[in-house]
Amino acid sequence: MKAIEIIIIPVSDQQKAKEFYMKLGFKVIVEAPADHGHTWLQMSLPDDRATIALMHFHGVIVETPDIEKDIREYKTKGIEFGKIEDQPYGRFAWVKDLDGNGLCLHQK
Repeated sequence: MKAIEIIIIPVSDQQKAKEFYMKLGFKVIVEAPADHGHTWLQMSLPDDRATIALMHFHGVIVETPDIEKDIREYKTKGIEFGKIEDQPYGRFAWVKDLDGNGLCLHQK
């Protein structure tokens, strides 16, 4: 893993949440259709590399330069990631920690 890229914050109303975070100084980076009729809403503070996404679920997305290598390494430690999914924004693989929190590897 290289760096935390996106922290996904679960919200009940994306537009109200967007307004709240904009008042705090966040700006919209991406607002686009996502799976299952949802909207991907990603925001950041000015000059900040890490971003937040306001969605209907929670998770942390971590950047990796080589997703397959990382998954092989974690498998030797007993950590099983899900199937690698190829998406328009890169390759993704999810795992849940012991408390059910989502962690996602992302290779651009």
